[in-house]
Amino acid sequence: MRWTLKPKPEAHSIESLSKDLNVEPVVAKLLAQRGIYTYDEAKHFFRPSLTDLHDPYTMKDMDLAVERIELAIANNENILVYGDYDVDGTTSVALMSSYLKTRTPQVATYIPDRYEEGYGISFKGIDFASDNDFSLIVALDCGIKAIDKVKYAKEKGIDFIICDHHKPGPELPNALAILNPKREDCNYPFKELCGCGVGFKLVQALAKNEGLEIEDLTGYLDLVATAIGADIVPITGENRILAFYGLKVINTNPRIGIKALISEVNKEELTITDVVFIVAPRINAAGRMKHGNHAVTLLTETDFNKAAEYAIEINQFNTDRRNEDKRITEEALQQIETQKEQERFTTVVYREDWHKGVIGIVASRLTETYYRPTLVFTKSGDKLAASARSVKGFDVYNALEACSEHIEQFGGHKYAAGLTLKEEQYEAFKAKFEEVVANTIDEKLLTREISVDSKIDLDEITPRFYRILKQFAPFGPGNMTPIFMSDNLKDTGYGKCVGEDDKHLRLTATQQGIDKIVGIGFNLGNKYGIIQNRNPFKAVYSIDENHWNGNTSLQLKIRDIKAQL
Repeated sequence: MRWTLKPKPEAHSIESLSKDLNVEPVVAKLLAQRGIYTYDEAKHFFRPSLTDLHDPYTMKDMDLAVERIELAIANNENILVYGDYDVDGTTSVALMSSYLKTRTPQVATYIPDRYEEGYGISFKGIDFASDNDFSLIVALDCGIKAIDKVKYAKEKGIDFIICDHHKPGPELPNALAILNPKREDCNYPFKELCGCGVGFKLVQALAKNEGLEIEDLTGYLDLVATAIGADIVPITGENRILAFYGLKVINTNPRIGIKALISEVNKEELTITDVVFIVAPRINAAGRMKHGNHAVTLLTETDFNKAAEYAIEINQFNTDRRNEDKRITEEALQQIETQKEQERFTTVVYREDWHKGVIGIVASRLTETYYRPTLVFTKSGDKLAASARSVKGFDVYNALEACSEHIEQFGGHKYAAGLTLKEEQYEAFKAKFEEVVANTIDEKLLTREISVDSKIDLDEITPRFYRILKQFAPFGPGNMTPIFMSDNLKDTGYGKCVGEDDKHLRLTATQQGIDKIVGIGFNLGNKYGIIQNRNPFKAVYSIDENHWNGNTSLQLKIRDIKAQL
């Protein structure tokens, strides 16, 4: 692993902020690294306020979208709420449909089948709308490239409102309104909303029309926080506010469906990390293993007993998903070895019977072994479909664009994308993708990086320091959990490997013979030799709480260790 120490902000900025806030210089440094230099900026960061959310009407086409929905409500038109089958899509549909149903009963939902229809708006979905007299479709977390589909709907007399956050192509669909802060002609101040976040802004605008305040809409924020965590968008600006209040809802009064999902979780307070690893995979599992409708049904259910039954079903989907992704990951790793592709710049693997619902997870798993841009293909109808995952600092979307001659369709982000191509194009695409990445990637990006916020001594780790660190949450892209480095450490002699197959490392670190603190390093059992015999070492870590037998103490969550040379 590469350890990279983040640039240190200017000394006078740290000194001034430390004095203004009455905090240690290391805390001021952490804030400055996150673009916070003044008392007021720190106040907004540590005390997010709903009143700091932007006016939804500053988003391009918001007035048109609100006007059309109000007209549909007034005329008792049928409205179809359409969304993708992943967490961002299903939470968006749950949010929008539950709000609209407070205004009109003429609302239904539609999630495309992952396998029959694929990602985004489908002709089948439009036919469903036409056959059932829907005159308005509100599409969430998809649609920004659905030019032909929107045209087809228009021919059938159906209007489209698109709420999306994906990167637009050179041409926009001819929809009645397109809400997307990434539009070049959109002046909305915050560009990094997830799909559910864009949907929430539309709800905010509609509610404003009704005379409702933002405080009246907090009940929807558990869905928004879940989508923010699952979609890995930056937890800065407006997303920080929405995630902060969404977590409050999840921990105090979540909607019945989420309450049923977390009822077996033995934690006093869920963090955004818990949402990402506990709630989101279960919601996602419905679309991966069965159908996204199961997730929407759970998230909109108001009877706890029914929701508990749905949650049991979704938990089973998640168990099935885990089994599938473990099997496919093992097969993919074997394929890399069999084809002697361990030293390539990319991983591109394919088997026609791999489950389409888990290839994205498998792509992420493969980067844990071979840290490089990765695509996992499977058969989908008469074409091949793939999920792509990248490494930090490399834009896989641009790399795919450079291979577009071999691709039927693709879309996504810098670090994750999806594509389809004809089977006969697979080998040519694989060769071209390897060539593009080999010619454009900085080779140091192929070594996993740990970005270190600050070098500190162990005596700086105090209960007060940790209390302040906790207030930096919710953590995520743009505001990751602070990582520290300390050197000249020694184990007290009681360090050992723990866990199944001795995979993990437990030690008690000391610096200059004082300031003992326990550290746990997951999957670092192979580094035990570095700390043996009280050899000096250095470590990068985050700071955590350990709860044991009713006692709470601080501990180091060690990310990596190296011998002190």
